[in-house]
Amino acid sequence: MTQLISKKNLRLDGRKLDELRPIKLTVGVLKNADGSAYIEWGRNKIMAGVYGPKECHPKHMALPDRALLKCRYHMAPFSVDDRKPPQPSRREIELSKIIREALSPAIVLEDFPRTAIEVYVEVLQSDGSSRIASITAASAALADAGIPMRDLVVGCAVGKVQDKIVADVSDTEDKEGQVDLPVAFMPNLNLITLLQSDGALTKDEFEKAFKLALEKGRYVYEIVRDALLEGFVGRKNEKEGN
Repeated sequence: MTQLISKKNLRLDGRKLDELRPIKLTVGVLKNADGSAYIEWGRNKIMAGVYGPKECHPKHMALPDRALLKCRYHMAPFSVDDRKPPQPSRREIELSKIIREALSPAIVLEDFPRTAIEVYVEVLQSDGSSRIASITAASAALADAGIPMRDLVVGCAVGKVQDKIVADVSDTEDKEGQVDLPVAFMPNLNLITLLQSDGALTKDEFEKAFKLALEKGRYVYEIVRDALLEGFVGRKNEKEGN
């Protein structure tokens, strides 16, 4: 097995145990979408686009008291080392459902009955923890679209690697590590919208991992907020001709 953590407690990419990979987020990148965001989280490169609220098709799926939230998570064939077939896989279908359920509590869906809000997530390059990066990008795209939200949804995937708790699991750590624990939440409301675990943790390990996920998720929240503010100011200056 690969030695994932050195004797100096440094990981394969040189990070400390509690260190995030570099994150870069930009909003308003798709002109034909109502809202959009592009995130680079480590080597992950993910685009999210939001359309709506708009008329629901097919009409029989419309809900009388709220908007219907549709989410599609898709990995480009070239996003992974071994070319992926273009048709949706079971994993993509599952992650589409997970992303929808993680975002739903944050959106004020009841303000738009009998309509649909569509969220599309395209993974251009994948390198571990892509579901959290996708949720973060989709949340930023929803806010960029001006859709009323109770809070942004952000998070962090924490793992257990060589019996040590680490933040922001990479692809190699996900595949060869012991545990992957993705957590998404609404920081201002202190509400968890996603909590999964692939592996076993003791009570103390879980508490440490969960606390680390919340701490790093709040840092990600600041990045998203700053990106949204920068995008708003940029569009305002563009309209004013500055």
